[in-house]
Amino acid sequence: MNQTDCDSKADFQFYLLPVAYVVVMVLGLPGNLAALWFFLVKRRHQRSGSDVFIINLAVADVAFLCALPFRIHYHLQRNFWSLDKYTCIFSGVVFHASTYASLVFMTCICVDRYVATLHPLTYMRHRNSRLPVLVSATVWVVYSVAILVFVLVGPTDGQKEKCFESFSQEEWERRVGPYSILCLLFGSLLPSVVILACYPLVARRIAHIRTGTAGKARRIIYAILAIMLLCFLPYHTVHLLHLLHRMGFIRNCSWADAIYKARRVTMAMVSFNSCLDPLVYYFSTNHCKWRMPRLRWLRPRRTGVYIISTD
Repeated sequence: MNQTDCDSKADFQFYLLPVAYVVVMVLGLPGNLAALWFFLVKRRHQRSGSDVFIINLAVADVAFLCALPFRIHYHLQRNFWSLDKYTCIFSGVVFHASTYASLVFMTCICVDRYVATLHPLTYMRHRNSRLPVLVSATVWVVYSVAILVFVLVGPTDGQKEKCFESFSQEEWERRVGPYSILCLLFGSLLPSVVILACYPLVARRIAHIRTGTAGKARRIIYAILAIMLLCFLPYHTVHLLHLLHRMGFIRNCSWADAIYKARRVTMAMVSFNSCLDPLVYYFSTNHCKWRMPRLRWLRPRRTGVYIISTD
């Protein structure tokens, strides 16, 4: 519960979040692992800047999915953390950092597709440059430093047997509040502005270009826009309201209770981006075909494996 005068409860979270996370793991892990194999191995000799950002997006998704079993255990125990503090740090850090990293890398993909479509000559000149690698490395370094500082300056639990929850008002004022503001500004607001405000202009210009590259760019950005609106925007909007409540701008207990319940719902919603991101991978490979694996020892005459092939 929040360390305020309001006592908020949401018992439905003990059923909603574990079920949602299990579904996300079952649906999201195969697609993201297959994408990593395809872009790291299959297209290693013809990798574009967009591919580099897609690889990093898939890495963020896989990391997020690896943290979900610990979060499932936590919620099944009715938000009682019975494991060691290092596991809490791992699961909490990966859960939250991957959420913001995914949105940042999707923004990078949007910008990359825009440049490739509207400025193809410039894009081709820098196609094999190390700029996408440098941008991706910078994102991970910034997140790593921020996480390290956050973990070292204080505990990761607000109350005993909690994990990344129920921070005291002192902790909020000292570090949680400032970190939340920075995350919302640079991990949510800025990428959302690029996708929401800039994309209509991009789409309008791309719509007049009748090429395969333009069509692929439209599909990629449409998919990213849909994922952002369905998964990320509700989560970050409610998180902003939660931040305003903890900072004392929202004092009404009815509002505080509604915000607490909405946070639990949007936590389930944002996790589904890991299932939807394979749509971005699909559209980036010229209508690639995703084939289910066929085990050779069961069907010796069929040598198909789990592959992604382009038409």
